[in-house]
Amino acid sequence: MNRAVVNGVEFAYEDEGRSEHAIVLVHGHPFNRSMWRPQIDAVSRAAWRTIAPDLRGYGASAVVPGVTPLDLFAADIFGLLDHLEIASAVFVGLSMGGQIVMECARSAPARVRGLVLTATFPQAEAEQGKVARRAMAERLLREGMGPYADDVLPKMIAPHNIAAFPDVAADVLAMMTATPPEGAAAALRGRAERPPYESTLAQFERPALVIVGDHDAFTTRADADNMHRLLKQSRLYWMEGAGHMPNLERPTEFNTALLEFLSTLT
Repeated sequence: MNRAVVNGVEFAYEDEGRSEHAIVLVHGHPFNRSMWRPQIDAVSRAAWRTIAPDLRGYGASAVVPGVTPLDLFAADIFGLLDHLEIASAVFVGLSMGGQIVMECARSAPARVRGLVLTATFPQAEAEQGKVARRAMAERLLREGMGPYADDVLPKMIAPHNIAAFPDVAADVLAMMTATPPEGAAAALRGRAERPPYESTLAQFERPALVIVGDHDAFTTRADADNMHRLLKQSRLYWMEGAGHMPNLERPTEFNTALLEFLSTLT
């Protein structure tokens, strides 16, 4: 694990592999960089410099209470890349992480060599969703992460995969329960106010890959098709048997798709 101070906040991150080609893996909520371990190992062996940070408020990075909007998460990532003297990279994001990398593409498209959008969607939050995210933020502060993690595990991982891969389910549950409630609540409040990213995807001129599992409780086939349609140079990988975390539920299949995509960029 490495550490750096960016935008006045201390971040923990992985930096593996040495190459002129860089990739950034952005985790979802309420996880941390360890969710990408199967990808870090595979991609760094494939001659890519692989950066996987803990976002502010998550994992071993500093907790900043309040509200963390997606543009602040993106600014942190670019600040870390500046610290590492990396001018541009391929950005991979899952769920909230996917929306963060869409924000990266919106705010600094020249720094984004390619996009991999996993288990995510570009729409802004509806009013009902804003209310629900704010209420969930208060619940996490009141109850801690444990009850929420127990409730949401069958939505994060397809139930049949919880039964088939209990070690994976245990790791995901441990990640969620270890997340600081203050950091998770700040992200929920910020994510409630996210802008729409459909126009960002439509204007993106570089290669992209969309990966969505057919048992995802949050991202639909319509969402996947919409992102694929909006992106000018995209591939869509509809992953059978996977839920909201296809990189952990089907790691070999996910890595094959990711590495095939990366091979087109070198």
